[in-house]
Amino acid sequence: MKRTKTVIALVTIVIAFGVALFYLWRKNQEDPITYTSESPTEQTIVVKTVATGSIVPKEEVLIKPNISGVVEEVYVEAGEYVKQGDLIAQIKVIPNVSNLTSAKNNIASNRTALQTAEINFKTQKAIYDRQKELFDKGVIAANEFDQVSNTYLQAKQQVEQARISVTQSRQNYDIIKTGTTSGLGNIAQTQVRATVSGMVLDVPVKAGNQVIEANNFNEGTSIASLADVKKMIFEGKVDESEVGKIKEGLPLEITVGAIENEKFDAILDYIAPKGVAENGAIQFEIKGTLKKIDSTFIRAGLSANASIILDKAEKVLAIKEALVQYDKETKKPYVEIVVGDQKFERKDVELGISDGIFVEVKTGISKDDKIKVWNQVQGIPKYAQQ
Repeated sequence: MKRTKTVIALVTIVIAFGVALFYLWRKNQEDPITYTSESPTEQTIVVKTVATGSIVPKEEVLIKPNISGVVEEVYVEAGEYVKQGDLIAQIKVIPNVSNLTSAKNNIASNRTALQTAEINFKTQKAIYDRQKELFDKGVIAANEFDQVSNTYLQAKQQVEQARISVTQSRQNYDIIKTGTTSGLGNIAQTQVRATVSGMVLDVPVKAGNQVIEANNFNEGTSIASLADVKKMIFEGKVDESEVGKIKEGLPLEITVGAIENEKFDAILDYIAPKGVAENGAIQFEIKGTLKKIDSTFIRAGLSANASIILDKAEKVLAIKEALVQYDKETKKPYVEIVVGDQKFERKDVELGISDGIFVEVKTGISKDDKIKVWNQVQGIPKYAQQ
């Protein structure tokens, strides 16, 4: 029994020893790990963050009527250029019966007041003429004549004021009834004209639509919207995680989805001081003014992306960020440069900005150095076994 156990143990040891020898033989037959190398290159490295939004006019003006009524005719269409003062639309006034009656009664009341003032003026004029004749003869004193003269002048002024009131009440009646009056000259309230020069972006009304004038209780009906399409801005939003990295005055690169292979330069000139919650995240509004865009027509409302340039280094010595290693103790970056056939030497480097792919190398290597590609997949390098 003991002999059997001994034989089994010896056989097991022999088999294990044979397996170990076979494993070591196979390992020696494997090709050694061969590292490749790459050279530094001259790169322009840009660090940026992206915001989504749209292109909108810097100033959009809404044209509204200054009197309520019905649109009789529209003279412009979206896409047309207009100058300040050009006719946009014609408004037909539908008078309010109550206001019309009130204005008519006001005319009658002012006429009655005018008649009363004229009668009083005739009476005071007659008194004035008699007293003046007596004063010229020296019958009455100067103080007494002065009182009569003042009363006469007041009566004359009252007549003039009453006539003005009658004229104004007539004009008010005409405006309520027809929307205009002869006293307004060429500026007829029924004619809606452009207040600025620019392109017509939208005409939301048609002939027959009812419109309301702007007042303290209503913002009024927009007849058309105008804007200078040569002055456009990017309007978008950035996440709260990125807003701390940006500041006003940074350059933007705008790409418009509908315009391929073209970028537009802009300047970031507004960052909202307050964020808004959207889809569970806080978003901050930003605006950037596009630089001269005379050569390209950008339609208002087109979606766009803005690359906010946080930092930029032009034509600097750079390597792929994957080539950089970090010391386990000091955490300082270094690379391994080729000094012979599969022989490498460690070189500490000072890094600059990185775009996530390439990183700027300020000191430590030269353009002629060959850098070890240490994280390749041909085999398991020694650093991974440690």
